[in-house]
Amino acid sequence: MDNLSDTLKKLKITAVDRTEDSLEGCLDCLLQALAQNNMETSEKIQGSGILQLFASLLIPQSSCTAKVANIIAEVAKNEFMRIPCVDAGLISPLVQLLTSKDQEVLLQTGRALGNICYDSHSLQAQLINMGVIPTLVKLLGIHCQNAALTEMCLVAFGNLAELESSKEQFASTNIAEELVKLFKKQIEHDKREMIFEVLAPLAENDAIKLQLVEAGLVECLLEIVQQKVNSDKEDDIAELKTASDLMVLLLLGDESMQKLFEGGKGNVFQRVLSWIPSNNHQLQLAGALAIANFARNDGNCIHMVDNGIVENLMDLLDRHVEDGNVTVQHAALSALRNLAIPVVNKAKMLSAGVTEAVLKFLKSEMPPVQFKLLGTLRMLIDAQAEAAEQLGKNVKLVERLVEWCEAKDHAGVMGESNRLLSALIRHSKSKDVIKTIVQSGGIKHLVTMATSEHVIMQNEALVALALIAALELGTAEKDLESAKLVQILHRLLADERSAPEIKYNSMVLICALMGSESLHKEVQDLAFLDVVSKLRSHENKSVAQQASLTEQRLTVDS
Repeated sequence: MDNLSDTLKKLKITAVDRTEDSLEGCLDCLLQALAQNNMETSEKIQGSGILQLFASLLIPQSSCTAKVANIIAEVAKNEFMRIPCVDAGLISPLVQLLTSKDQEVLLQTGRALGNICYDSHSLQAQLINMGVIPTLVKLLGIHCQNAALTEMCLVAFGNLAELESSKEQFASTNIAEELVKLFKKQIEHDKREMIFEVLAPLAENDAIKLQLVEAGLVECLLEIVQQKVNSDKEDDIAELKTASDLMVLLLLGDESMQKLFEGGKGNVFQRVLSWIPSNNHQLQLAGALAIANFARNDGNCIHMVDNGIVENLMDLLDRHVEDGNVTVQHAALSALRNLAIPVVNKAKMLSAGVTEAVLKFLKSEMPPVQFKLLGTLRMLIDAQAEAAEQLGKNVKLVERLVEWCEAKDHAGVMGESNRLLSALIRHSKSKDVIKTIVQSGGIKHLVTMATSEHVIMQNEALVALALIAALELGTAEKDLESAKLVQILHRLLADERSAPEIKYNSMVLICALMGSESLHKEVQDLAFLDVVSKLRSHENKSVAQQASLTEQRLTVDS
């Protein structure tokens, strides 16, 4: 290692007087030393103060530039050397070298920058601000025949694409076109894997999604799926998963999704449909998720239901009832939920037997499946009185809902269960449904729901409770009392932060509760008149009117 100390001393001298031959000799010795013992050599380099000299050696015209960049790349493999490289002012001259025509200089420069900025978001953000993205995209286009340079660019893109600030810059280049062009040429699994690793974070950006679709990425992905679908090789299975996942990701953008839907006639849409009956779980999953994404606007939903997609999804669900694949169940239920949103689809889906298909999953213990199941049923019964009544009289369903209303660990499931309970009452307006819910112990959950932090849920609860009070007060009286409904209503009316519709529906409910002797007494004991009379001057006309009516009712009944 004494030779190394001599080399470093010599390098200091030659770096100043710039004799290329002896400079090159010193650099070769350093590279050799780094190859033998990178960490120890790096420590010596740091201690010698030579890093500061490297900035002046990174000049485009010099024959030594590539070697200097190579040394920087090697020392920056060590975490402790990265900040010293930044402090030595190496980033700026390295970035300037990215415009070089020399492929070796480009390669070593890219490596050096990549290693210095590895794992540092702030340094990567600095590179983005210095405009390296357009430069690197240009390099990829010019040097696509050079495998090492291509790989360097892909590694850089993979790191930079993780940063949100990079997406806009990427979107303003022709990165989509270059990556798809490169992808089409790749036969090796590892190389395609590298491109996939860049595509996935980039495809999270809607503008880039559309560019990738326009550049023909989807056709490449469909081809991979076709080639790999029957293979049991590990690499092929991984590639099939990556390709189909990426396909689903591209459909998350509204523009890219509509472009691929093509009014339901698109080749892509048709191919995705064919994945659903496949025997491959990954394709079933991707197919169902793709349908859920296509079902993000009413026109698409109506077209798909009219063309029999519901039957395909129900068949898929049927194949996964017993010990099924949870992710496939979740995806198929997501698709059905989205398809049930347009009003015209509800009756068609109900008569196709969707509720029966969905109810088979009531015994599921998986919160994501429970959540989607609840959402699907809630969408289906919206304004469908008959279906709401049928489901609301289903004791097994109602008991399960009451159980899920207590799923404290899963807020989503808890919220959806409450909303479905309320919806069964609101849409059926049926005494039988109310009796079933009372017998199953659901009342206390609707009362708790009235205190939710979400106005929409509070409102749904209050409307359901008003219907209970109007239609079956005698049956529900004890439960309403023990759930402390009257105290809660008093709190909602007195709270200035309560939304106007909450105040309005609370007063409607108070009037309905007067038919019960015990609840009436509670209302009188709590001095509701004071709170209600203040609301007569409320800025919301409906609230003010309802306050006058409620005040009259309270006065007459006192």
